[in-house]
Amino acid sequence: MNHPITALVIMGVAGCGKTCVSEALCQLSGATAIEGDTFHPAANIEKMSAGIPLNDEDRAGWLDSLCDELRRVDAKGERPVLTCSALKHSYREVLRSALPGLGFVFLELTPEVAAERVSHRPGHFMPSTLIDSQFATLESPVGEPLTLALDASNHSVEQLAKQAHVWWLEHGLKLAV
Repeated sequence: MNHPITALVIMGVAGCGKTCVSEALCQLSGATAIEGDTFHPAANIEKMSAGIPLNDEDRAGWLDSLCDELRRVDAKGERPVLTCSALKHSYREVLRSALPGLGFVFLELTPEVAAERVSHRPGHFMPSTLIDSQFATLESPVGEPLTLALDASNHSVEQLAKQAHVWWLEHGLKLAV
């Protein structure tokens, strides 16, 4: 039996709109945004900035930090919305271990759209040259429990956030009174 969804991960490759959708969704739902990129250790940021893809070992400590933050926000009685690429099933399982009611919103888009968007993010550590490696690593979560897939190529941030909000309401989101 599925738990009601008490927290969300907005996931997908770089450029899919995780942060923008998270911010809009938090406005709609009163949830608390957790920006996953801010939890990367300096070594990970240096690697990505140099155009070197992260491996499982690089991501392990980062995922542990994200789990700790999900639990911390949840323990305060808040509803966390985490942005995280969560590219592999094993990474999502690590995150699921943090909270039993963790849902995933997968923002799908094409490699071309992702590369175009990433090339227009000045100052971000993730270069567009890593887009291909992200798609090569991506294991689609479609079919996994408590997972919603949305087409991020052809819908606005507002549309995506609204769809995620409605889905979350249907799966257990309790609005603050």
